[in-house]
Amino acid sequence: MPVYTYRCESCGVQFERHQFFHDAPLKTCPECRKRSLKKVMTPVGIVFKGSGFYATDHKSPSGQVKRENKKDSPAKETKTATESKETKSATKESSE
Repeated sequence: MPVYTYRCESCGVQFERHQFFHDAPLKTCPECRKRSLKKVMTPVGIVFKGSGFYATDHKSPSGQVKRENKKDSPAKETKTATESKETKSATKESSE
């Protein structure tokens, strides 16, 4: 059951009330008995928890993904087919 905050526009009293969604909003102030109650909209804090949300998740300022420069990135070491065959044969010979 949600909690709603009300404020009287004539006397300034503010209070909270537990109400169902389908209940009609209050109109009469419990202090001054005038029909000048208004619902107060309060900001809601949202916290995302779980494995899919991170504190650093945001778009870059330009709206594009930051890409690495090819000159700045370290070169990857790749083995050629001949090198991998030589390694396999060397391990076989050493095990025998």
